[in-house]
Amino acid sequence: MKHIFEQGTRQEAPTLVLFHGTGGTERDLLPLARKISPVSSVLSLRGNVLENGMPRFFRRLAEGVFDEEDLVVRTKEVYEFLDQAASEYGFDRGNVVAVGYSNGANMIGSLLFHYTQALKGAILHHPMVPRRGIPLPDLTGVPVFIGAGTNDPICSAGETEELQQLLGTAGASVDVRWEHFGHQLTYTEVDAAASWFQMHFKS
Repeated sequence: MKHIFEQGTRQEAPTLVLFHGTGGTERDLLPLARKISPVSSVLSLRGNVLENGMPRFFRRLAEGVFDEEDLVVRTKEVYEFLDQAASEYGFDRGNVVAVGYSNGANMIGSLLFHYTQALKGAILHHPMVPRRGIPLPDLTGVPVFIGAGTNDPICSAGETEELQQLLGTAGASVDVRWEHFGHQLTYTEVDAAASWFQMHFKS
């Protein structure tokens, strides 16, 4: 996968893995990573799927309708890539916190839904429920931050609450930050994510 790796200044800090939104690139969320944990190593990915020339992490059939078959394949692809990258760059695969926005957040959600111990924690900005009707792995002890908009036209409040409930039932510790905006990523939401990170992963 096309990506950027930046070595951090503290080896023991979690490595941040970044997942952009539709039409983004591996450079989009680098400012977020510096805000969340400036001492962490950063691995930022570019999605391998193109939709009208716009990079994504998996295909969709329509707005808000995921191609589940492709999602499963692409999730496995990302999971295996993280294993390879940890070996190549020498970071602790068990000390990874993923940060994603929109389509990227949905890919992180899919990693959590499909793999045990895929991540040490996750910051999801405006995610949806990646799949329904499947058993989730044991997520006990995995902290998850969800940033959501009360007026988000793509990801409804009900969708956010359902994702919170599904992750919580699987054992994850979920904190939701509500902003009175739409699908955009706001400075106050990023600040809240950074504060949440420092509370759970002091760096």
